[in-house]
Amino acid sequence: MEINQELVDAINDQLNFELYSAFIYLSMGTWFEEQNLTGMAHWMEVQFQEEFAHAMRFYRHLTERGARVVMKQIDAPKTEWKSAHEIFADAYHHETIVTERIYKIGDMADRLGDRSTQAMLTWFYNEQTEEEANTMEIRDKLKLIGDSIPALLQLDTVLGARPPAAPVPAESTAP
Repeated sequence: MEINQELVDAINDQLNFELYSAFIYLSMGTWFEEQNLTGMAHWMEVQFQEEFAHAMRFYRHLTERGARVVMKQIDAPKTEWKSAHEIFADAYHHETIVTERIYKIGDMADRLGDRSTQAMLTWFYNEQTEEEANTMEIRDKLKLIGDSIPALLQLDTVLGARPPAAPVPAESTAP
């Protein structure tokens, strides 16, 4: 079944938004590097890699369906924050926006009867639940930490142990 152009356009927009998301996390990581919070910088670098992999899932879905991928200009991300808590609050908020956008694509796929896209999006529904939970948990821990430098450094160490991102899947529907 040929993919509907309205859905192609929405997926292309999301693909480019995932690349923008990657830039956001890389910018956040840069801020952490400047603060010598290398564990949090590492966490953001892994998140950058995950967002790039998400873009590639959308890319592969479109190319597997014979649709054209259209790359668009990516806006520069924010570069200044007041605290680690502010960064993770921004990260959580951003993930809620991503979730909303993906749900809208899912609604469109339902309306158009595109089961292939809906199957591909199932992975994203689960991933976004995890993304929101992770950023919310870290945001909330940073709120509890407040101005405690020892607690901040301990959390930095914990976040530095995050394993690397999984490789980009060969197929868009791969888990």
